[in-house]
Amino acid sequence: MSVTFDYLLARARSLPRDGRRAVLGITGSPGAGKTTLAERLVRELNGAGEPWVAHVPMDGFHLADVELERLGRRDRKGAPDTFDAAGYSALLRRLHEETDGGIVYAPGFERVLEQPIAGAVPVEPTARLVVTEGNYLLLDTGAWAGVRPQLDEVWFCEPAEPERLRRLIARHEEFGKSHEEAVAWVLRSDERNAELVAATRDRADLVVPATAMPSPHEPPAARAGA
Repeated sequence: MSVTFDYLLARARSLPRDGRRAVLGITGSPGAGKTTLAERLVRELNGAGEPWVAHVPMDGFHLADVELERLGRRDRKGAPDTFDAAGYSALLRRLHEETDGGIVYAPGFERVLEQPIAGAVPVEPTARLVVTEGNYLLLDTGAWAGVRPQLDEVWFCEPAEPERLRRLIARHEEFGKSHEEAVAWVLRSDERNAELVAATRDRADLVVPATAMPSPHEPPAARAGA
């Protein structure tokens, strides 16, 4: 089987069945391109018609800096214990169960502030597919173990390693770190988390290779197979 972006579109489109809402998880190490893939899938699937796919990132469940300071975890921001994993699991459960009521609000994450924002992501009752992405969807320890049962499928993004590191350093620089600070943070914190995430790869339903991943700067018409 050749995994292309068109194959991913078709597979995601087929997930909602029997009138129920499906939740697709996209995971991978920091800098793997999870958000780029999720956003492109949502944009392509929704097209120009009535939106039926929603995007709910895991990043909204970062603990606020003030709480990380209280817990003594501020210098490890991004590690599994710096998120509200139980809250994330509970939201995914709501998204599966509350499909006939009103809007379900999810928290977002403001990259400039590096802080979670409550109630920033509305999921309309008409959404038949929710795409969620984050590092720890397949982690089976602590409250994270409650996440996987709420996901219909989980895909693991696996770009080329040099490109993943380049993206990660560039992202830290974009949001204010110097090149030296970005490299130091990646080597000290992000790569420790990446090793943890990489160990969950075999639990994924599908591994997405670099060849199927859209470029962050690729226009929709230039995607593979278009």
